[in-house]
Amino acid sequence: MRFSLVAVPPPRKHVSSFSSPLRSSSAESGGSRRPYRKPTILRKISAAQQLSASEVVTHLGQTVALASGTLSVLLHCEAVGNPRPAISWARNGEEVQLSDRILLQPDDSLQILAPVEADVGFYTCNATNALGYDSVSIAVTLAGKPLVKTSRMTVVNTEKPAVTVDIGGTIRTVRGVNVTINCQVAGVPEVEVTWFRNKSKLGSSHHLHEASLLLTNVSFSDQGLYSCRATNLHGMLTENTQLLILDPPQVPTQLEDIRALLSATGPNLPSVLMSPLGTQLVLDPGNSALLACPIKGHPTPNITWFHDSQPVAAATGLTYHILGAGQILHVANLSGEAQGEFSCLAQNEAGILTQKASLVIQDYWWSVDRLVTCSASCGNRGIHQPHVRCLLNNTEVNPEHCAGKPRPAVQPIPCNRRDCPSRWMVTSWSACTRSCGGGIQTRRVTCQKLKASGISTPVSNDMCTQLAKRPVDTQACNQQLCVEWAFSSWGQCNGPCIGPRLAMQHRQVFCQTRDGITLPSEQCSALPRPVSTQNCWSDACSVHWRVSLWTLCTATCGNYGFQSRRVECVHARTNKAVPEHLCSWGPRPANWQRCNITPCENTECRDTTRHCEKVKQLKLCQLSQFRSRCCGTCGKA
Repeated sequence: MRFSLVAVPPPRKHVSSFSSPLRSSSAESGGSRRPYRKPTILRKISAAQQLSASEVVTHLGQTVALASGTLSVLLHCEAVGNPRPAISWARNGEEVQLSDRILLQPDDSLQILAPVEADVGFYTCNATNALGYDSVSIAVTLAGKPLVKTSRMTVVNTEKPAVTVDIGGTIRTVRGVNVTINCQVAGVPEVEVTWFRNKSKLGSSHHLHEASLLLTNVSFSDQGLYSCRATNLHGMLTENTQLLILDPPQVPTQLEDIRALLSATGPNLPSVLMSPLGTQLVLDPGNSALLACPIKGHPTPNITWFHDSQPVAAATGLTYHILGAGQILHVANLSGEAQGEFSCLAQNEAGILTQKASLVIQDYWWSVDRLVTCSASCGNRGIHQPHVRCLLNNTEVNPEHCAGKPRPAVQPIPCNRRDCPSRWMVTSWSACTRSCGGGIQTRRVTCQKLKASGISTPVSNDMCTQLAKRPVDTQACNQQLCVEWAFSSWGQCNGPCIGPRLAMQHRQVFCQTRDGITLPSEQCSALPRPVSTQNCWSDACSVHWRVSLWTLCTATCGNYGFQSRRVECVHARTNKAVPEHLCSWGPRPANWQRCNITPCENTECRDTTRHCEKVKQLKLCQLSQFRSRCCGTCGKA
């Protein structure tokens, strides 16, 4: 079956394709005298030249729709650059396989003889030199059926700030990258492009022109399946690209999960969290430890453990288990060979991260140091006491660390066992002859010589005088003044009443010398101070509160009734009233109270107080509070 060709307007966006140099372009020669420049393919957006009814010549940037009767399709590609670019052709992202029907002409044009339906696709011209490359595509399609330029590649990006791909592959990239997905389409009649994410239609704000989708500063929320749907009156074609966001290995900001994993793995074992800068754990020999490698990333990073830069599997004398999905290294029965730096290498597609920790195997031991100074310079009691210390790396530490190790047995060593030079010996001071005002105390002073046998022998004072001045045997003592508290006689019992027949009386208390000289009270503060007040019996305080009977209530019902009584302070013996302040030692009884606080019956209009005639005379019946209490009187004409 043969087709005729119809040239239609170019697609609105041109997208780069693959490049593999095959031969040089004839569009530029003599480049040695020109400045160096990267390749540029000439875009000629003109109508296709029709050499005959069965042969069509077209430039890149246009769309060719196959029809019946076509004998030949000629695709032109002209490129400039220095050095001269090499030209290659690709169809749908794969290198064009030349044959007796698909030919590469001397001017780098691609000719398709007797085109068939299998020749449909996007043809891309790639121009390459040492400075770079350029590419432009042309669509060859069947009339009436949409065509989409696709790529089945998986693109992995961890460093570039932007990624551009054709629809149809997979993108694996890190956060913060700008991603452009091209959907170059062709078809007659014109094709409409619609974008979807996870089968939900995207708004126009995501589009960069009509054939591309731009995602700026991508994050995990942008992950998903992006679909480009090409539609015209005769059909529909959908191509998909999966976007996966990679997260390089990094230390989590929250460490509760790894700590919980440590606790569950070995709740009683020493543990350490590794870090990029390194941490340290000091342990006793024979102990076990847990090393944790806190890590997060997407996909989940693979973790490899090392000891002193070699894999733990190759380390000698190391007993270990890898737990917690590779995040925890359990090192058991630690010895000197296990000492050193451990590291965990976390790696995924997005990057790598190394964290470190050092194990220090500490060993405590008892040390018997040199003898300390002799406890005496002469006589028979001088000893050297050896000093036993607990050491770690030659540094003294708390003796509790050496508790599990045998303590060396040490014995004191006698030293300086010889006769002492003559010296003055003194007894304790005697008691002072006076407690104040100046006294004297004495002691005994003798010259003696202490023998190596431990016996002290008296010798002549002259033997001590040559070595030291004789100590004094008398000294003054208790030079402070002799002071005492003095006080006057008690005053009359006429103070305020504090109870039945009970009052208070006072006296003056002051500090003085035994000679009668008055001093400030502070001088006697060391002595117990006599009291200056005391209780006493007084007839004037034989008083009590006397109350009379309550008066009649002012109302028989309602809320306004009250009654009163007389309250006075009287003397118990004379029964006569006295000033009330004499009874203030006891609470004063109430002299009035409310009474008859009960609701009044409304069925009968009657007075509830005996003052109603006065209320009527004063014309107070017009007030509701008086009218309600004097209902009967106020109701009379």
